[in-house]
Amino acid sequence: MDINWKLARKKNALHIRAAMIQAIRGFFIDRDYLEVETPSRIPGPAPECHIDAIPSDGWYLHTSPELCMKRLLAAGYPRIFQITRCFRGGERGPLHIPEFTLLEWYKSGADYFWMMEECEELIIHVAHNLGHAEQINYRGREIDIQTPWERISVKDAFRRYSSVSMEKALENDLFDEIMVSEIEPRLVGIKRPVFLYDYPVVLGALARVKKTDPQVAERFELYMGGLELANAFSELTDVAEQRARFEEEQKNRRESGKSSYPMPEKFLSELTDMPESSGTALGVDRLAMLFTDSASIDDVVTFTPEEL
Repeated sequence: MDINWKLARKKNALHIRAAMIQAIRGFFIDRDYLEVETPSRIPGPAPECHIDAIPSDGWYLHTSPELCMKRLLAAGYPRIFQITRCFRGGERGPLHIPEFTLLEWYKSGADYFWMMEECEELIIHVAHNLGHAEQINYRGREIDIQTPWERISVKDAFRRYSSVSMEKALENDLFDEIMVSEIEPRLVGIKRPVFLYDYPVVLGALARVKKTDPQVAERFELYMGGLELANAFSELTDVAEQRARFEEEQKNRRESGKSSYPMPEKFLSELTDMPESSGTALGVDRLAMLFTDSASIDDVVTFTPEEL
């Protein structure tokens, strides 16, 4: 029988990926985080217009473990992390795959600025464990990972790089288009990682409103080497506001011709018990792309859907 050379060529990348995951797990265990496992099948995900959950026997495969993990926070678990498989429909390309690996972690008593620092510390820890010192070489460029990393608000990014203001982009439904065409090409963490923070409230998802500026939510995204790597919030704990945001997203889904999901009532009922906290979701496959110098997500997973 002929050997599967395409699979065999991934051996070095898969060894690096395995070492990377071991370093991630060690980082959190050393910081007294509890590793948890939550179900992959749930009655309904947090509704988001641009993320489609995959049906599974009347329920859905989770797009993220966030709802269950936040219920654990509400039940008194102050530091938790999980490395898990997640599923999203219709996502396929060099940076996307329908079944992917997500690292998600939460800490009570922390906000999104604290979480930025922990993101820095995590990735530097992993880099050192893989033999990198102060730089990561990716796609012919050196990414300087020495701290502090660059931080820029969404409003300032629009002011600096866009042809229109953030407010005008939102008003004319051009926010995503301008982000992709004008801002991200100039702000993608090519030379050093960058945190893009303080997103408009309408794009706040499960992030709380900023007390000093009610027009924005305490959310950030981390870019490295041209890759959007992580998404984080200071978590919203206002039940009425969270329900209103979910209902708005359900409405947006229906108006876009998409199905709506059952409201996650158990999550909402326990949200009042959740302490002030912060959480981050980080794409493990994309982090593996960085550390293996890979151009495609296909190079860092064992099997793509097309190979099954």
